[in-house]
Amino acid sequence: MLYELLGGLLIGAAASLLWLGVGRISGMTGVLSSLFMLTRNEQWRRRGWALAFFMGLVVAYPIYMLSGGEAPIEMSDNALLWASAGLIVGFGTYLGNGCTSGHGVCGMGRMSLRSVVATVTFIATGVLTVAIMNMLEVGA
Repeated sequence: MLYELLGGLLIGAAASLLWLGVGRISGMTGVLSSLFMLTRNEQWRRRGWALAFFMGLVVAYPIYMLSGGEAPIEMSDNALLWASAGLIVGFGTYLGNGCTSGHGVCGMGRMSLRSVVATVTFIATGVLTVAIMNMLEVGA
C-alpha cells in the first residue's frame, strides 16, 4: 500500500509541476501529439518538455526493474489482441478528446465536468471489457 500511495503522490506531483512549470497538461495524448508536431528547430525549444516527459516514461520501468522491482502482472503475447487493443484505445482517445491520464489525473484535478464524464466512461468500459474477456476466457 505504501508503494501505491507513493506512486500516486509522484504522479500528482509530476502533473502539478508540468502544469505550473510549463502550463501543459500531462496527458499522454498531448505529450505524444506535441512530439509529432516537431518540424522546425525553434519548435524543439518550445516542445522539449514533451520529449523530456516521454523519455522519463520510457526509462522509468527499466530503472524500476534494475532496482529490484517486480512486474506485478503477466501480459498476453497475442499480437492480434495487442493490435486490436491499440486501435480501440487510439480511436477512443480521439473520440474522448484525451486519454485516461489527461482526463483522470489532470482534468478531474481541475474539476472539469467533461473529464469526470470521460473518466467514469473509461472505468465502466474497462469493467465491461474485463467481464467479457473473463466470460470468453480470452488471455487465460
